[in-house]
Amino acid sequence: MYSLHFTGLAPVYDRRLLKKDLFGEVWLLTDDREDSVLRDTRSARWWLAWLARVLLRREARALAALQGLDGVPRLKKSDKCTLSRSYMPGVPMFEGRPRDTEYFRAIARLSRRMHRSGVAHNDLAKEPNLLVRDDGSPAFVDFQLAWTTKRRGRLFRAAAREDIRHLLKHKRTYRPDLLTAREQS
Repeated sequence: MYSLHFTGLAPVYDRRLLKKDLFGEVWLLTDDREDSVLRDTRSARWWLAWLARVLLRREARALAALQGLDGVPRLKKSDKCTLSRSYMPGVPMFEGRPRDTEYFRAIARLSRRMHRSGVAHNDLAKEPNLLVRDDGSPAFVDFQLAWTTKRRGRLFRAAAREDIRHLLKHKRTYRPDLLTAREQS
């Protein structure tokens, strides 16, 4: 067995397993400063360990590119097998069921800022990756499949359009009355 101690962070007082799958574990860590989320690939299945580490690096690159963007977790630390990021309190979209007009305006702004920073999320179809934060604002989490680039060429723009298409699908589910004529086509 291995320790959840993560060099360079404050001592952990409480930990709760959020998710365990073939690619490893995701833990909520609580200390005296702030909560954080630890993605740990050391428990990944041996035949998928290489892929788990690739996905971890993708997430680290995306979070580093989006550092300081409100609505995206802050990267704290990353190494070969683990990644620590800030915890974003809120509930997944399917639980929060956003009805506020401002939520959908804010999520469109957040996606534009993310794309301008050279990051396409590539997994916004999954409602657990979109949060309704405690203050009602949106947030994106789980950037394992994200594409980060400095050159926003044709393929990147296609991935960004897919992000937008998925956001419109969610808007159609929760607030179809807010769709513009252009968004309906």
